Amino acid sequence: MSEELQPVFSIERLYVKDLSLEVPNAPHIFLEQGEPEVDMRVSTGSETLEDGIYSVDVTVTVTAKLDENRTMFLNEVTQSGVFRLENIPEEDIKMLLGVACPNILFPYAREAISSTVTRAGFPPVLLAPINFEAMYQQQQEGNA
Repeated sequence: MSEELQPVFSIERLYVKDLSLEVPNAPHIFLEQGEPEVDMRVSTGSETLEDGIYSVDVTVTVTAKLDENRTMFLNEVTQSGVFRLENIPEEDIKMLLGVACPNILFPYAREAISSTVTRAGFPPVLLAPINFEAMYQQQQEGNA
């Protein structure tokens, strides 16, 4: 009986849900000189698939521009996971879906961005770690 009440947090599956790369000014952009301005946007989302099973997405969009009119590349990945969360209080489930699961997914998304950009002929993009706890807190304050 005590085993049934033990909290369960497990990764059932990790996968790339969506991956896109655009190099709108190729091949001319490879002749350009200068340091690009790199913009990164990150968003998260989750949904209940069935009782105790949740899907979590981390979407990372990276845009590199030499100036307003010259985009080097636009790379977007949605890294997803299916997680089992059982015997966990509801408020803790929200925190796990908003913080712990994205922390697990982000390194995979970061590697997909770097690999895709490198394959496109650009130097790798090394994304800094994200504080998903701070993002979660901001979302909670925004919803209050």
